[in-house]
Amino acid sequence: MALHPSPRATAKLAIVAAIGGLTAAGLSGKLARFQVAEKSMEPALKPGDYLYAALAGSVTRGDIVIYSDPSRSGLDLIKRVIGLPGETVSIAGGQVAIDGSLLAEPWADGPTLAEGEWTNPPGTIFTLGDNRRLSAGDSRASGPVSTNGMYRATWRYWPLPSVGRL
Repeated sequence: MALHPSPRATAKLAIVAAIGGLTAAGLSGKLARFQVAEKSMEPALKPGDYLYAALAGSVTRGDIVIYSDPSRSGLDLIKRVIGLPGETVSIAGGQVAIDGSLLAEPWADGPTLAEGEWTNPPGTIFTLGDNRRLSAGDSRASGPVSTNGMYRATWRYWPLPSVGRL
């Protein structure tokens, strides 16, 4: 006679396995927790949101990343990846272009000001906050940022109504 676990037991086992995996990743330094403290990523993230982030081996356009502020020691920034290594990002007329092609930005809130052009050397990316009017410290101010030691936000775990993958 075969025994099959109940759906409730299977769900509990999945939760225990997930907690174990998160704990192991956190202990190995590949996973970190962060709290959103400002409004530069609204509407996607709000002050008071708590996130898990994994050490980023690589990133893609649209990822939300966390990295040390290049101009202020001890401060982490959370921004969205816009330009990838080797790409040229230009901002004109409130719009962002990558290598001359306008970028569709469903996450952006408001026009992108501070016109200019930046080319990302190898190992660097261009970041912007989603709330362009309130975003400070992104690549418009600091230029391309290194991907070394960068985290990719993967999961919001608080507040409860907003829990889920990013």
